[in-house]
Amino acid sequence: MSAQCEVAAKQSVGAPMSFFERYLSVWVFLCILAGIALGQWLPGPVQAIGGMEVARVNLPVGLLIWVMIIPMLVKVDFGALHQVREHWKGMGVTLFVNWLVKPFSMALLGWLFVRHLFAPWLPADQLDSYIAGLILLAAAPCTAMVFVWSRLSNGDPLFTLSQVAVNDSIMVVAFAPLVGLLLGISSIVVPWDTLLTSVVLYIVIPVILAQGWRKSLLDKGQAHFDAVMARIGPWSISALLLTLVLLFAFQGRAIIDQPLVIALLAVPILIQVFFNSALAYWLNRAVGEKHNIACPSALIGASNFFELAVAAAISLFGFESGAALATVVGVLIEVPAMLLVVRVVNGTKDWYTRR
Repeated sequence: MSAQCEVAAKQSVGAPMSFFERYLSVWVFLCILAGIALGQWLPGPVQAIGGMEVARVNLPVGLLIWVMIIPMLVKVDFGALHQVREHWKGMGVTLFVNWLVKPFSMALLGWLFVRHLFAPWLPADQLDSYIAGLILLAAAPCTAMVFVWSRLSNGDPLFTLSQVAVNDSIMVVAFAPLVGLLLGISSIVVPWDTLLTSVVLYIVIPVILAQGWRKSLLDKGQAHFDAVMARIGPWSISALLLTLVLLFAFQGRAIIDQPLVIALLAVPILIQVFFNSALAYWLNRAVGEKHNIACPSALIGASNFFELAVAAAISLFGFESGAALATVVGVLIEVPAMLLVVRVVNGTKDWYTRR
């Protein structure tokens, strides 16, 4: 990695948590209230927005998703891929948890809790959709917020950047087949054309655009790159919050009628967060990786690329689907859950380094 890219990596990981990021759970809760209110007070305009679709892709939401994802992807340096060999054990743990444990464990948890344990309290016609949303949530490793979690746990910035670059590279080719496989295992019909379209729209094209933009910014110097990143930083969170307002405008009636649904869907998501973070943390200790490698490895294994999950759920199943609601529940609980994981890994450093 060049010296310029190394500085960029350290700054992107070490940047202070923004005001929006620090209180993301509060903003999400307020968006839920605002969306429900809009759906009840202005049903006509909300339905009109929902009808603005081309090939099952909602155009306003598609634009908001791009505004969410592209600024995050600009921070990712795919030139960091060569850093993999320096901490290959930690990277091996990351890939094992992210791609072989996390999606399949979530499919199992969805089957156990949604289809069986919680089925009597959930709408029968939405069970498959809820499971699909949980699978979409778990099938995409975190791209953006893991930089924040890594900074809070004093994680190695170059390892954090390299594992994001590796995961994003894998996601381009593996997300659609993996989701299709797990939906098939769960006996859910896979709309392959829509799934592949979602991958192209929300992964491939944003990656290409973001990396082209990144190169043009860095060509003008690191100071220019940092200044632009500071200006566009709030775009992602703002676009996410606007998307949630629209989503809950459509979901409002279901939430008012059945508020227990959100609490029940949170259970398998929380179990997944704590199980995968603990597994990755322990495995890194078992293979002898340093604590500042284990922390970002555990944190990326526990968090999700929820922006992609929300976009894919809306495209595949629609605004009013249980899948869309399940992915939004993931957004709602991820920040407080991940802050708890950060506290645990920081508080157990003495245990981790004790052999």
